[in-house]
Amino acid sequence: MYLINLQGKESINEQIKKQIIRFVDLGVLKPNDKLPSVRMLAQDLGINPNTVAKAYQQLEEEGIIYTINKKGVFVQNHDEDEVHTLQAEMYIRDLKNQGVKKDTLLKIVDSIYLED
Repeated sequence: MYLINLQGKESINEQIKKQIIRFVDLGVLKPNDKLPSVRMLAQDLGINPNTVAKAYQQLEEEGIIYTINKKGVFVQNHDEDEVHTLQAEMYIRDLKNQGVKKDTLLKIVDSIYLED
């Protein structure tokens, strides 16, 4: 279900975060769906469990998932706008890191909203 690019510039935990947020946004993951355990996902992806734990921790801090001790990790009941905002923030950060200037982004946003 998760695809990780081990040679990519983006950190693995960031890739995991983005995919989970995207799956929530698309409705693939619904509120209260159980996610794979840290160990299971790490084993499936062939990565260090600490990497998955870091992604899960950040997602929990952002309100996307929650943990119940000895039960597992689950998708949080979320406001759709919150998920869209997080997703937009991640894409904008990526573009910024790639050198896209703020003025360019604002022009793109303005032109998209003018299409309506």
